[in-house]
Amino acid sequence: MRRLLAIATVFILGGTPAHAGRVVVEVVDTSGHPVADAVVSLAPRPGTPARTIAPATHYVDQKDETFLPFVTAMHVGDSVIFRNSDTTRHHVYSFSDMVKFETMLAPGESSPALVMKGPGNAAVGCNIHDQMLTYLYVTKDPEIATTDAQGRASIDGVVAGDYVAHAWHPQLRPGVILPIQGVTVNESIPATVRFNLALLPDPRGAMDREHLGY
Repeated sequence: MRRLLAIATVFILGGTPAHAGRVVVEVVDTSGHPVADAVVSLAPRPGTPARTIAPATHYVDQKDETFLPFVTAMHVGDSVIFRNSDTTRHHVYSFSDMVKFETMLAPGESSPALVMKGPGNAAVGCNIHDQMLTYLYVTKDPEIATTDAQGRASIDGVVAGDYVAHAWHPQLRPGVILPIQGVTVNESIPATVRFNLALLPDPRGAMDREHLGY
């Protein structure tokens, strides 16, 4: 009884479970080049307990008329705050189905926290500087990671068991079925997930309205 209670306490507190492993992620395009800013999440199959994740606050900065980071991966219940570290104002907005908002930010200002109430993805832009673009990706899956410039990421502390791995990237063709693959995690050997994605060209442009009297 005490042993069962101890195991339950680990999951309630959101700590690393006693039987946990590591998942190594690699994402490339159809030419074999590494893909940065790809999101890979792990959904536990029936019989595999999900790790409890406490809500977190994420920050998207605006610096040199660029959103940083380009992609922010979040769980349902997380929140995001937009900060303006530029010397010019920004008009941050999204008309995506997942979340609709707009806020004007003067230099040095931050937006109110925006809570993600459901899964999906949203493109966020600046209505003054059209080249500025960032994406929010929100999932119910407990495990999530975003690839670096080498197309790699790792997820530690994953509860041992069977999962379905999903991959997403903002340059995937609209309406495409998200790539998935099965993965088994154990505590002795890191599991590997590798995705090959067919991507559209980078959507970030190079024009703005700042000098048009907006």
